[in-house]
Amino acid sequence: MNALSDEELLRLFREERTRHQAFDQLMRQYQQRLYHFVRRMVNDHDAAQDVLQDSFVKIWHSLPDFRGGSALYSWMYRIVHNQCLDHLRKANRRTFVGTDHLSDNGTGAPDASAHLSSDEIGLLLQQALMRLPDKQRAVFTMRYFDELKYEDMSRITGTSVGALKSSYHIAVKKIEQWLQADRTNVGV
Repeated sequence: MNALSDEELLRLFREERTRHQAFDQLMRQYQQRLYHFVRRMVNDHDAAQDVLQDSFVKIWHSLPDFRGGSALYSWMYRIVHNQCLDHLRKANRRTFVGTDHLSDNGTGAPDASAHLSSDEIGLLLQQALMRLPDKQRAVFTMRYFDELKYEDMSRITGTSVGALKSSYHIAVKKIEQWLQADRTNVGV
């Protein structure tokens, strides 16, 4: 089935006979994009799958009340964002998550070499990202990876645009500092 517009998905969802078909289509259209956000937030495939599944259950139950005050994707993203934060709070990962498991060599850092490969750079970025507090990580992920506009992020998080810009700026500075320190530690 080809991608349907949000309006079409909602129309089909509101009809009893096509509700399940519409929701299946909604999941196919948005699941991958939402998964990538969740995966960056929780950094574990199984946990990301659990959070996403819980999010879609919540979306299923809440969709009849959706009134279209925002784009459907933004509304779903907000639910997923909140589910991620709930998961992280429950896992007691408020300010720091160990990153040893991110490295192939078990040291928490890529092998030292004169030049870092794109995989090693990605690993260092992921490690730095996981060091951020949950809310800064969410803001950075939304802006940097998902390229959301601050206005959309504001609707998703319920935070002012100014506060989001400040949080993103602080997150970028922290990540830059950590990346520089990590590169220095691996001898690059």
